[in-house]
Amino acid sequence: MLNNWAVVPTCLPLVRRRCHACASERFRANGKFRVNANHKLLDAWLLVLCTACGDTAKLTVLERMNVRSVRPELLDRMHDNDPGLAAEVLQDPVMRRRNRIALDWDDAWRLDTDGSDHLGREVIDVSVRFAAQIPVRPVRVIAEGCGLSRAEVERLIADGKLVSTARLDGKLSGDFTFMLKR
Repeated sequence: MLNNWAVVPTCLPLVRRRCHACASERFRANGKFRVNANHKLLDAWLLVLCTACGDTAKLTVLERMNVRSVRPELLDRMHDNDPGLAAEVLQDPVMRRRNRIALDWDDAWRLDTDGSDHLGREVIDVSVRFAAQIPVRPVRVIAEGCGLSRAEVERLIADGKLVSTARLDGKLSGDFTFMLKR
């Protein structure tokens, strides 16, 4: 029987960027946007707050865009400070590259399993799905879902009792499957 697990975000990730006021490197996105129109041109930013000093920084979302080229529903979501839009914007690799930021997903996700009925079985077959592009070590996901330590999971991989088509060392942010034989 195939078990379905999901890696789900619990909140917006921290933004890694240097603060100009205090040299901290962590900002918290609160989901607020600032939109500015200059004649027919539009600028939009996602506002982030330094976790150390509270200073505000702006992450460019739209820059010098013609007002007519911006979808009205996107503009409405920005004016409404839609937290879902903030999550979408932070997931956009082009926006992250333009603003020279990285995301810190530590403590911003959780693992949803089918329950604990798989813990006693000799063989479990699991499909792990990601609700967002959250870079996580598969060893950590497997350890958390199976109630094992990471060292035990790595030993199972070395012994050939834990197999997957995906690389289990390093980080993944996409779906994968694995089979565990105890």
